[in-house]
Amino acid sequence: MSGWTAAGTALLLCGVVPAAYGAATGPVRRRVPAQNLVTTLLSLVILLLAQGYGRPAYVDPALVLAVLGPAGTLLYVRLLADRLADRPPRPRSLLTVTALTYVAVPAVVLPLCVAAGPGRALVKLLVIGVLLVMGSRVAARAVTAAVSTGHGRTGPAEGMSDG
Repeated sequence: MSGWTAAGTALLLCGVVPAAYGAATGPVRRRVPAQNLVTTLLSLVILLLAQGYGRPAYVDPALVLAVLGPAGTLLYVRLLADRLADRPPRPRSLLTVTALTYVAVPAVVLPLCVAAGPGRALVKLLVIGVLLVMGSRVAARAVTAAVSTGHGRTGPAEGMSDG
């Protein structure tokens, strides 16, 4: 077992599993931020395991997850805006998830960039890192916007109809 696979396993057990539990149980106000954290951490686990197993093709699922994870969070926010507005997430939890992303992504991506060396793989890793950080920020802002507006308070959201 290399250091990369050990780090990936540790992140999976200590990060993804608790975040997945938070996304699977409890109130909506905890599930939505936890879902975003799960997709971010899972992308990082995939990157670490790809490096550990020496399989550059395994980076592609991390890229797909970096794009689709925040999109899934935005979909949940859109569908659950009323419930989020009724019982909003604690601002500290949103800030904690975003800050954790800002710390975890560079802590994983930058050593992987050094290991990859210059080239196409380096660019792909940097793109994934930027997508993960920006996706987390956009998802946190969407949750904040859903809390302040909600569908039921101002009518249906733009593009949604009641009939």
